Amino acid sequence: MDMDLHASESVTDRLLAKFTPARIRIELLAGLTVAMALVPEAVAFAFVAGLEPLSGLYAAFIVGLITAVFGGRPGMISGATGALAVVMVSLVANHGPEYLFATVVLMGVIQLLAGALHLGKFIRLVPYPVMLGFVNGLAIVIFMAQFEQFKVDDGQGGHAWMGHIDMVTMLGLAFLTMIVIWGTSKLTKAVPAPLVGILVTTGVVIGFGLDVRNVGDMASIAGGLPSFSVPNVPLNLENMMIILPHALILAAIGLIESLLTLNLVSEITETHGKASQECMAQGGANIITGFFGGMGGCAMIGQSMINVESGGRTRMAGISAALFLLGFILFGSGLIEMIPLAALVGVMFMVVIGTFAWSSLRIMHRIPLSDAFVLVLVSAVTVVTDLAIAVVVGVVVSTLVLAWKSSQSIHTRVETGDNGEKIYLLDGPLFFASIESFNALFKPREDPDEVIIDFFGTRVFDTSALQAIDSLAEKYKRQGKNLRLRHLSPDCQELLAKAGNLMEVNVIDDPQYGVAVDYGARFDYEKPKSNRGISNFWKR
Repeated sequence: MDMDLHASESVTDRLLAKFTPARIRIELLAGLTVAMALVPEAVAFAFVAGLEPLSGLYAAFIVGLITAVFGGRPGMISGATGALAVVMVSLVANHGPEYLFATVVLMGVIQLLAGALHLGKFIRLVPYPVMLGFVNGLAIVIFMAQFEQFKVDDGQGGHAWMGHIDMVTMLGLAFLTMIVIWGTSKLTKAVPAPLVGILVTTGVVIGFGLDVRNVGDMASIAGGLPSFSVPNVPLNLENMMIILPHALILAAIGLIESLLTLNLVSEITETHGKASQECMAQGGANIITGFFGGMGGCAMIGQSMINVESGGRTRMAGISAALFLLGFILFGSGLIEMIPLAALVGVMFMVVIGTFAWSSLRIMHRIPLSDAFVLVLVSAVTVVTDLAIAVVVGVVVSTLVLAWKSSQSIHTRVETGDNGEKIYLLDGPLFFASIESFNALFKPREDPDEVIIDFFGTRVFDTSALQAIDSLAEKYKRQGKNLRLRHLSPDCQELLAKAGNLMEVNVIDDPQYGVAVDYGARFDYEKPKSNRGISNFWKR
């Protein structure tokens, strides 16, 4: 009992030790900076989806708060995102906002199920070149999104580039913000550099009376607390067929972007996140925001980077960002609407510089051509379409490349046994893609009457491989020769047992040999008589 009490006290002491006055100040200021950057993006994404500005702001507040409290890792910021907004356009245009809110609720249910089934772990299947392509593509998307701030209403329902003087003024203020952020980050870590940049630029604009666009020119952000409302959508099969496809797409995009952001922040902060917990938090947040008139959301890499660069490391930063945003809506709209858009553009430009994996340009000529191709492909698809499609394309291409390379890696070495039998010592994976190379290794007509295939250095992965072995056995049988197998791993033998009558070859049990276990795992073995040691395949 005493030991449990002491252990509990030590954990509590460690948690409290994080929140020193200096740490609390940094977390709160980081949250304030993030909240300021959330406002224009939430409003802009609401416009993209064809919704009222408050729908984006409520989503940023609700999703941001819930995921900050219950998410898979501290430091991440969630809210309304452009990746989701572009999917919502057709739904809102054709059926109205109520259908969107119902879709967001169903989207959250799907994400909850994904978390409960621990599907978040499959994010580990995303190769590193795909991650780099995602980061670079998203940096380009964030950069291109800032162009909208340099456009004005042309009076005919469209937008045109602002005049030369206004353009130069806005670019100058954005550059000033970037210089202040860079300089502040070199001088002190006591306050978030992006916050200093925003305040300095805002002060310059107000002090000199410059006529530039500000947050208030986009839309008023003043409002009340979000109110609970069940989406006004009749529950029938016809409506379900309308909202289900959109909900599935939104859920997939939201989880992919959130989990990739989780991995990126984990890598930057050298900590670990919990993918399934993040899925659950995103799902719960979207269910709630759908019932409160929010447009739904997911993790935001840009704001997450602002938070991390501002020193935000605990859940306090994300929670405070959401609460500051609510404060802006309820009480501080007048002050926030005075912030020049140029200051926020400068902040986002610095996010672009910090997000883009510049090292990928330096290593492009040193990595395999296939990896370089995947990196560029994912970046391009992210810019042209959306994140979910880009990641799927990258994973599929990477898988095909891996399958092709693995199909070429199977080979054999031949030995002669004590009784004159021919022994094929296989090395490499045996699966659907390597079957042709596997068949080319054997010569049933020329081989002696007794043939042994040694699987010590290989693995049988699928039914296609079993069929290839069975077909090979038939070839030897037609030649009046006997084919036997040895040193199959337990899972390979299980595949053979399940194959039933498909496999008619003999399996040799040799206790002198250890058995290879799952690919990539550690295993113990006894040195075989052939002195082959560990095969090159297992070393990989």
